[in-house]
Amino acid sequence: MACSDRRGGTTVAETGYEARVARLREQLAAVPDGAPVRLAKPTSNLFRPRSGSGSPGLDVSDFTHVLDVDVEARTADVEGMVTYEQLVDATLPHGLMPLVVPQLKTITLGGAVTGLGIESSSFRNGMPHESVLEMDLLTGSGEIVLARPDNEHSDLFFGFPNSYGTLGYALRLRIELEPVRPYVRLEHVRHSDPVQYFAALERACRDREADFVDGTVFGPDEMYLTLATFTAEAPETSDYTWLDIYYRSIRERTVDHLPVRDYLWRWDTDWFWCSRALGAQNRLVRLLAGPKLLRSDVYWKVVAFERRHQLLGRLQRAFGAAEHEMVVQDIEVPVSRAAEFLDLFRNEVPISPVWVCPVRQRDPDRRWPLYELDPHALYVNFGFWATVPLAPGQPDGSHNRLIERTVTELGGRKSLYSESFYDEDTFWQLYNGPAYDALKRRYDPAERLLDLYEKCVKAR
Repeated sequence: MACSDRRGGTTVAETGYEARVARLREQLAAVPDGAPVRLAKPTSNLFRPRSGSGSPGLDVSDFTHVLDVDVEARTADVEGMVTYEQLVDATLPHGLMPLVVPQLKTITLGGAVTGLGIESSSFRNGMPHESVLEMDLLTGSGEIVLARPDNEHSDLFFGFPNSYGTLGYALRLRIELEPVRPYVRLEHVRHSDPVQYFAALERACRDREADFVDGTVFGPDEMYLTLATFTAEAPETSDYTWLDIYYRSIRERTVDHLPVRDYLWRWDTDWFWCSRALGAQNRLVRLLAGPKLLRSDVYWKVVAFERRHQLLGRLQRAFGAAEHEMVVQDIEVPVSRAAEFLDLFRNEVPISPVWVCPVRQRDPDRRWPLYELDPHALYVNFGFWATVPLAPGQPDGSHNRLIERTVTELGGRKSLYSESFYDEDTFWQLYNGPAYDALKRRYDPAERLLDLYEKCVKAR
């Protein structure tokens, strides 16, 4: 069914949404003047520390509804705290999916739009914010505005991505969907030369050789390009939701088939490969845990507990182990500089495997001021998530700072979901300080929301 236009009549789902908005307004009115405004979120997919303010957050736990899936228009109306797992489960029965589905099930729609996202369809569909048609946004000034690309709040519509909740929060989003087929055929092509590898990746994206393109780098001469294509039938399908591990299959199989839902969540079962650090790739552990516990949100809770209590860190220090630095980052560099980045990375930062994902802006005529990429260029995202040893006397943050410098020198950008180490002048040069300041003055004049630098670098 088609969702009623928000300027006309309302559906039952919309009536429930309006009631939730009214309750949120009441909460906001109860926050003392001048007090910071935050969300009370039980979960997060961010990997940077946060000191917290001690003030209560706005309870948005009710904003978890898929309000409508319009099959004919190929759109969905979705509340901001809906996870991609919920959304996919609502759209797949209609033969549809979001244009970009980030890799982890509990990433929320609002989070992916304000904090960016990427996946193997990004070489043709860009990032999640590029398929948004309109948003209801709660601003720092306490207003709830409808932002579209062609209305009086178009500046906020285009400036919202990469603002990380410092300009406002998404309460409802209308997004585009695309059709799917029941299965996905995967082909894993091995390469041993980085220059040839990225040339093949660029060619696959340019010629649309597949519906999905990503890659995995295991070593200097072991790089795989995964080309995945929708298909109506599959001779047999693999299962990576329990005992078998997807990323290992890349080295073991040339061709594979998955149901479309399993393809979308192929990385979630083992949090890419990060589950190995938690012992979850042991077959006995997997057998006992079962599929319900082999999920990224479970691993995230384990990591969050360790970060709070430092039990493993204290044990390692007690036995004289070297100090380690957490290097959890996603960066983009132009495909023409990708081999350079990979060469420096593998020589300076001992992390393996590394995820590779191409991304190109979907509409070259649009401008997203807080995360500007060349709209005509193909970029390569590198994702790496591990701890690395520090040499005696080497300060914490050394590897991360090297990565930041290198990405800037190569004309790239770094996502802000994890720790950042930029000085303030450099940060605002990279993330368009003048455009951000103009948005901040209009939508959060009393500065009740944190500043982007304070939130992403100072970790306040």
